[in-house]
Amino acid sequence: MVFENRKILLVDDEKSVQDVVRAYLERDGFTVYVAAAGTEGLAVAERVRPALIILNLMLPDVSGEEVCREIRRRSDVPVLMLTANAGEDERVGGPALGADDYLTKPFSPRELVARVHAILRRAGGPETPLVRLLSFDGGALAIDTVRHEVRRHGAPVDLTPNEYKLLVALARYPGRAYSRFELVNHVQGFDFEGVERTIDAHVKNLRRTIEPDPRQPRYIETVLGVGYRLARTWD
Repeated sequence: MVFENRKILLVDDEKSVQDVVRAYLERDGFTVYVAAAGTEGLAVAERVRPALIILNLMLPDVSGEEVCREIRRRSDVPVLMLTANAGEDERVGGPALGADDYLTKPFSPRELVARVHAILRRAGGPETPLVRLLSFDGGALAIDTVRHEVRRHGAPVDLTPNEYKLLVALARYPGRAYSRFELVNHVQGFDFEGVERTIDAHVKNLRRTIEPDPRQPRYIETVLGVGYRLARTWD
């Protein structure tokens, strides 16, 4: 099967889990589909072709183990298992069934989002940079994602690690609006406890460095009510 980026399927019958997982993943730019039972989850997976499945082991109709086996029989979509038991049997049993990772309830929503990103990176999902070299204005601004270099008119640009992370995060999908929540997680990490508005300072500093005129930014655009995006007109 070919799975589309940014579609996540959650198979869990707990309404509180559904609401929290959906809220955090949607804030991070994912489209979330929810199934409350195993058979429903398999049907939804066939229909929407998710990039990743979050699967609870305790389901009202069939066990999560059975659902995971059936998923593995049909496809290689990554699976993150949720379990209320951290016993050794489930730690070993999950990967043996073909799950890519597992998380014990109750869990931190930020940790779940971090696990999703990590699994998708390993699977070559939407976190993988599209190309090695990204350029704008006929090469006036260029990002080398392998060498971790940024150049303006061929000359190296001196960016802080956080400024570089921010620029690369925006450059993954030019034209896509990223929320402050998404960007602060890319820059500061998922365990960051500060306010999302801290990303505004990073954007301001980055604009001072790369924009021809920071007062009228051409590269990093503000999206009112959302956050920021990189101009769509990248070469």
